[in-house]
Amino acid sequence: MSEEIILKLEGITKLFPGVRALDKVDLELRKGEVHAVIGENGAGKSTLMKVLLGIHAAEEGTITYKGKEVRFKSPLDALGAGIAMIHQEISLVPTMDVAENIWLGREKQTMKNGMINKANRYKKTEEILRQMDIDLDPRMMVKDLSVAQMQMVELVRAASYNADVIIMDEPTSALANEEIETLYRIVRDLKKQQVSIIFISHKLEEIFEICDRVSVYRDGHYVSTNNCSDITQPELVRMIVGREITDQFPKQPAKIGEVVLEVKNFSRLGVFKNVNFSVRKGEILGISGLVGAGRTEIMRALFGADPKDSGEIYIDGKEVKIRSPKEAIQNGISMLTEDRMRSGSIYTMSVKGNTTIAAFRKLCCNAVGVINSKKETEAFESTRGNLEVKCSSEKQLIKDLSGGNQQKVLVGRWLLTSPKVLIVDEPTRGIDVGSKSEIHRLISELAGRGMAVIMISSELPEILGMSDRILVVRHGKIVYECDRKDADQETLITHAFGAAKAEHAS
Repeated sequence: MSEEIILKLEGITKLFPGVRALDKVDLELRKGEVHAVIGENGAGKSTLMKVLLGIHAAEEGTITYKGKEVRFKSPLDALGAGIAMIHQEISLVPTMDVAENIWLGREKQTMKNGMINKANRYKKTEEILRQMDIDLDPRMMVKDLSVAQMQMVELVRAASYNADVIIMDEPTSALANEEIETLYRIVRDLKKQQVSIIFISHKLEEIFEICDRVSVYRDGHYVSTNNCSDITQPELVRMIVGREITDQFPKQPAKIGEVVLEVKNFSRLGVFKNVNFSVRKGEILGISGLVGAGRTEIMRALFGADPKDSGEIYIDGKEVKIRSPKEAIQNGISMLTEDRMRSGSIYTMSVKGNTTIAAFRKLCCNAVGVINSKKETEAFESTRGNLEVKCSSEKQLIKDLSGGNQQKVLVGRWLLTSPKVLIVDEPTRGIDVGSKSEIHRLISELAGRGMAVIMISSELPEILGMSDRILVVRHGKIVYECDRKDADQETLITHAFGAAKAEHAS
């Protein structure tokens, strides 16, 4: 790593109505450095990046890039100067293929004789994928990719610009262990080429694994910058939250009652086969396994979001038919999806609207479907208070909230439907360590009230810390089941990778 400074932000201040989002914030990036930017949701990380890229104009402060003071007018302007960003929320075009998305806006680079040449575009894409050792078909439509595969396409697109600075916002949040190792290798290769990387992450272990230095932000203020080799994880946590978090997985003891939900012989051709499981009142059932193993697909079919070919669903011992999310909700099943932006939030709608939309029928004042504004506001305010959602008003757009607060709104949405079973898919993906603890506490409290919770997670500490019972899914099948007391990380990984004989008894 060079000592040469390629990018420097000094005294950056950004004001929004009633909020000082950034207060004289600094950031220094060296050439060939992997520099972590960390802080709780709402700390100002995203706002700082938006100021750098020209999305927001700062009230105060300077940006120096390659020795010259700059002020970019847009992300395209920044990209032209050599600064690319990989966003946490996928920004690909679903109806285009992988190659089209990578070269979008740069079609001239794949032209021949002044015309777009698809064969040349696929060839150039294959070359980049091969160089980065990423196994993807450039002809695949993006809408048919998994979230993890989409994230890899975002990475390839950013790297294809040959940028001097790449900003990575939660790049591993949707990746499996194998894909994370691929990303780490790519980051190290880029570093060898003297590319500078701003690495925004909430995963402390990967900061110590891949980053050289780390800058901490809290409540819109710059806290400190340290060499990763000079600090410990507990010290970093104290810097992030300004306090010690001694109970990251605040699992409360809950009385586990009778079976609420039972699934028998659940199958969908080519996706999952003969899945059998049950979940009881007050129980948190953890669903582990690699990304792409079929965990989410099983739960989406249970929720009626995707079709199934065969199988039975029983609620309180009675068979029910679920062919749509509406029927799932009517039968007492709610689902918090893994992707807040694409399938969870309605980003153009207010915080209140996002909170109350699933309970629309309960909040209507007549059979015609006219909503009772007073009842809706009361429901929202009650949810907002109980879950401690931080927002400026009920009219604030959900897209303007931090990730942790967005997640609380979505949990609150489903609580208003009074579910018997709550499915949460990657409930703490992309949120900070403090908000994670709050979400964990909330899930535990819901189980304590007698709700049955099914929790899908790629983070083994979360699975081990929160679950009463754990299922491991591999290739669309449940291959292992154990109680909390018998669970350990090595065993779960072994079964997820298929290195052990399945021990699940249906």
